[in-house]
Amino acid sequence: MVESDSHNHLSVLFISSEAAPYVKTGGLGDVSGALPLYLHKAGVRVKTVLPLYSVINRDKYGITKLFDNACVKMGNCEEFYSVYHTNKPGGNDVYFIEFDKYFNRKSVYFDENGDYGDGPFRYAFLVRAAMQLAKDLGFRPDIIHANDWQTALAPYYLKSDYDPFFAGTKSVFTIHNIGYQGNYPADALAYARISLNDFRSWGFEAYGRLNLMKGGICFADKITTVSPNYAREILGPVGGNGLDGFLRARQGDFTGILNGCDTDIWNPKTDRLIPKNFDVHTYKKGKAVNKAELQKRFMLAQNPDVPVFGFVARLVAQKGIELLAPVVERIVNSMACQLVFLGSGDEWAQWYFGGLPARFGGRIGAYIGYSEELSHLIEAGSDFFLMPSIYEPCGLNQMYSQLYGTLPIVRATGGLDDTVRNYDERTGYGTGFKFYDISCDALYNTVGWANATYYDRKGDMDKMIKESMRLDYSWEKAAAQYIGLYQSMI
Repeated sequence: MVESDSHNHLSVLFISSEAAPYVKTGGLGDVSGALPLYLHKAGVRVKTVLPLYSVINRDKYGITKLFDNACVKMGNCEEFYSVYHTNKPGGNDVYFIEFDKYFNRKSVYFDENGDYGDGPFRYAFLVRAAMQLAKDLGFRPDIIHANDWQTALAPYYLKSDYDPFFAGTKSVFTIHNIGYQGNYPADALAYARISLNDFRSWGFEAYGRLNLMKGGICFADKITTVSPNYAREILGPVGGNGLDGFLRARQGDFTGILNGCDTDIWNPKTDRLIPKNFDVHTYKKGKAVNKAELQKRFMLAQNPDVPVFGFVARLVAQKGIELLAPVVERIVNSMACQLVFLGSGDEWAQWYFGGLPARFGGRIGAYIGYSEELSHLIEAGSDFFLMPSIYEPCGLNQMYSQLYGTLPIVRATGGLDDTVRNYDERTGYGTGFKFYDISCDALYNTVGWANATYYDRKGDMDKMIKESMRLDYSWEKAAAQYIGLYQSMI
């Protein structure tokens, strides 16, 4: 029995390779966890489909088996798998595809030897299994919402395989990061059911190789990305990573919708991971308590009057660590401030940032790895937050920072430019500090600007903190824009 295909009650099949809290490696996981939940809260009937990786904790999330011996036909064989299910109280249905051949591995995308190499096989199977699951459940979607290269084949399958069940279904393809395109040798074409007629320039072919994101751009009914400014950037040759021409060809079907942030988790009034809750009216006392605990945890000098600059990110080139590393010592030697780093990534960066506390005791703290608790403490206890990204499709930490009264220092790119209002010394208003050049000096000077503002313009700091904490970055706004897009398509 088909549930309903009424356009008065939108139905969305949301397919992703990761979703928080079940499995997350980056922003894709945050969005794929939150957006379906808020679509559900808005009355959309939405089902999320994910791989059941071995790293997912089934017991913790109440993931139970729905049925065995499901079968999907790939291009040159049939695959048999199991389906699992869970849903949070008040949340949408989340389904998991268990298939050990592709998903029983020690991590999600790569191991110590690098990328697993069979990405097109793994995720072509996921997409076909997700679409088969919709049929098995009798859930006829108005929209299939695919995310990044891993699920970019969904729009193609809707157009290349005539299936009466999906006759009225449209596709949305969201680009979370165009830097990762799913570029592989072309040996998966037969298995993935990609016609040789579609392995061409306007399709999946890129210099003789298979490019899954390119195919998603060519075949999706609508394309979105995660902030308006990032949408503009990737239409050009610098930001587009070789796909800008194809995006320009689809410009009429392409839009940027700013991600929200989950204020059930990131909210200084209710955050259970910080020592003292606070709001816009009580921020001075609240942030002082959190700052003291932050200084204690990172063995910094216990001084309430010195500004703390926090950094939480993957230690990789995209996040601007090659701008930050050369100026850290200049900053701490020339300014009265403290620095805190949390992250992991490139080996050289782990050694460098991890070694700073031993050389600058009481002034620099570092934790190499990831800690959810410490990330919340850094947001709540810091005065400023460093995000010198080379590019940033949307970014979430600058939003968290503003909500916690921690003024972000950002390079004006992508979503960072969309969400941070640069400090205006004439009016005293703004929500952070921006720089534009990809240079160490630009970052150093902007940190100096923020540091001077902290000491010399207390009234402006108060204005900016209050302005930041009153911003609305709720997922309700983003979900409403997606619903508007879905409805325009059907």
